[in-house]
Amino acid sequence: MRPADLIHRKQAGLPIRMLTAWDALSAALVQAAGVEAVLVGDSLAMVVLGHATTLPVTLEEMIHHTKAVGRGLGGTASERPMVICDLPFLSYQCGGDLAMAAAGRVLKETEAAAVKLEGGEAETLQVVDRLVRTGVPVMGHLGLTPQSVHQLGYRRQANDPISQERLRRQARDLEAAGCFALVLEHVPGPLASSLRRQLTIPVIGIGAGDDCDGQVRVTADLLGLTSRQPPFSPPLIDGRQLAVQALRQWTEHAGPAAPTIRPSPAAPHC
Repeated sequence: MRPADLIHRKQAGLPIRMLTAWDALSAALVQAAGVEAVLVGDSLAMVVLGHATTLPVTLEEMIHHTKAVGRGLGGTASERPMVICDLPFLSYQCGGDLAMAAAGRVLKETEAAAVKLEGGEAETLQVVDRLVRTGVPVMGHLGLTPQSVHQLGYRRQANDPISQERLRRQARDLEAAGCFALVLEHVPGPLASSLRRQLTIPVIGIGAGDDCDGQVRVTADLLGLTSRQPPFSPPLIDGRQLAVQALRQWTEHAGPAAPTIRPSPAAPHC
């Protein structure tokens, strides 16, 4: 699966299913579930590494986990889902040269076929243009952008006409700069629906309504492994509790068996 394949799915009216993975085990699970794309999201900073936000995760850590995801995928290259790696905070915001070096390492050292970055301001558009012209496929991300948590928080974005028009403009600009797909996170459904029809590239929603070309979710949220999930991604099972119960059954029976007390042989009669 490659970027062009996702665009062809949009053109054919076929859904695009994308889940996150962070190691070989999670990669094998989401591939078995039948996704078209696997996102090694910087959400692993919170899900796996225990940080409060996505900001602390480093490029080295993203590459480390993307390598593990690649090792967990089976089949031939054409049979595997497309792997996309998030560029972490400050790996692309400091200019084209640093962004090119970061994206180049991801593609050279891992199974990733594309990178994803957040935002649609002028500086980001310049980076996208530079990466795409150099041969790096780029997925955009607008709406709730977790790397801007200190500025935006985790609330829904683009709720008023002015901010909606800004997001529309940024989406068109990202498409013009060469993005092959766009993630819209936590924005009104009608806005995502209209953009799906305006753009030729796939619109992948997360908390953006059902009328998108595809959907992406954090796998740990769907499995109920995280202590809290966003309102647009309720758990499908209580995975955390199921795991605790199963492990508790083991711990309660682990260790040496209780000794069997045998009666002493009867004393001989005189």
